[in-house]
Amino acid sequence: MKNVKRFAALGMTAAMAVTALAGCGSSSSSASGSTTAGSGTTTTAAASATTKAASGSSGSSTGKVYYLNFKPEQADQWVALAKKYTEKTGVQVNVQTAASGTYEQTLKSEMAKSEAPTLFQVNGPVGLANWKDYCLDLKDTDIYKDLQSDDYALKDSDGSIKGIAYVIETYGIIYNKSLLNKYCQMDGAKIKDASEITSFDKLKEVADDIQAKKDELGVEGAFTSAGFDSSSDWRFKTHLANLPIYYEYKAENETSTDAIKGTYLDNFKKVFDMYITDSTCEPTLLSGKKGDDASSEFALGEAVFYQNGTWAYNDIKGNDVADDDLGMLPIFFGVDDAKQGLCTGSENYWCINSKASAEDIQATKDFLKWVVESDEGRNSLSKDMGFVTPFKTFSDYLPANPLVKAANEYNKDKTPVSWNFTTMPSEQWKNDLGSAMLEYAQGTGSWDAVKTAFVDGWATEYKNAHS
Repeated sequence: MKNVKRFAALGMTAAMAVTALAGCGSSSSSASGSTTAGSGTTTTAAASATTKAASGSSGSSTGKVYYLNFKPEQADQWVALAKKYTEKTGVQVNVQTAASGTYEQTLKSEMAKSEAPTLFQVNGPVGLANWKDYCLDLKDTDIYKDLQSDDYALKDSDGSIKGIAYVIETYGIIYNKSLLNKYCQMDGAKIKDASEITSFDKLKEVADDIQAKKDELGVEGAFTSAGFDSSSDWRFKTHLANLPIYYEYKAENETSTDAIKGTYLDNFKKVFDMYITDSTCEPTLLSGKKGDDASSEFALGEAVFYQNGTWAYNDIKGNDVADDDLGMLPIFFGVDDAKQGLCTGSENYWCINSKASAEDIQATKDFLKWVVESDEGRNSLSKDMGFVTPFKTFSDYLPANPLVKAANEYNKDKTPVSWNFTTMPSEQWKNDLGSAMLEYAQGTGSWDAVKTAFVDGWATEYKNAHS
């Protein structure tokens, strides 16, 4: 029997909070304290203290911090860090984490409460358009001064600094080196070494052959399941959909558009077809497959390939796949495969709520300064959370994440694919695209419907957003 470590740590968030406030910074006293990352339910975690500020500690003793965190996979670590800051300074820090795929609706709900988040996230220019009236200008803050480059600052049209990127991430196709090497030793294998996979055509040839030999290789499929519940569908309606946008922008010399042409949707289809046919499950089952299913399949050695990013390490480690067996390849797209690197960027921008009280704003500024400048904060972000950060203060604080190392190694002589999904016109556009993709995969819809959702839906949603 394989040793299944089903990522139970993500279920322990609230238990780590000492003297936690039941309301987690909201006006309600009935907020849940449980954590179910990727489940479609809101995850909540809080850390607070009623003790006086420790002697010699920094920070505001009158204000408080309420952070609405975007990333369920780091929920526990943020709670632990918040607790440490509270014990050190006496400043109350509450952390609530939205379940995967629910951040925007959770933010809207929490912002309507009397005790709204003082610290929240937007995902780029489109997210900023919805929340810029709530975003404090950060140009005079320590976290802005600590940035390596203005490239990591999210600016409004007037030049004000509305958001600060706090993590630089990379995604592509994670692969199991041990399983791939085992395949390479089989009779008739299409490659002798992973380094021969340098194009979409070669990747597909290998994936098709692994799928045909899955029983002999001892796997359930070449790729993990392409689940389409809210904990998983973002990998395809957002991250995979970034590729046709990236190549169209590149061809048109654009950085955004009010009307996408869909020039590279045939390439998009070929990759998606590979995912759903060379898979651990039948396409008809994808509506019920979750993100945890895919991460578990990969972590337990049931699949060779897994589309995800460097952040997925916490969901993989400690299972059947050793750290040394983790590699990364680009999502080869059949356009410029020889030069194509992995997708690298950020959609995680910290924003401070400009409508919070002056005391809470100062407390939040102080907390962020501590996070990016203190040993405790830098260790937590780099070692515990595994983040690559854009701050000058992290030169000696690098993550012990083998996926980060693999991504950096691959990208060093390639052209990274930029994150352009931050220009997608709306969340509704993503949802409509995801629905069309699922219906196509299940055989209840056509690829023409996917094209319509992508192209016509873009124009409609862009117009709605800018009317």
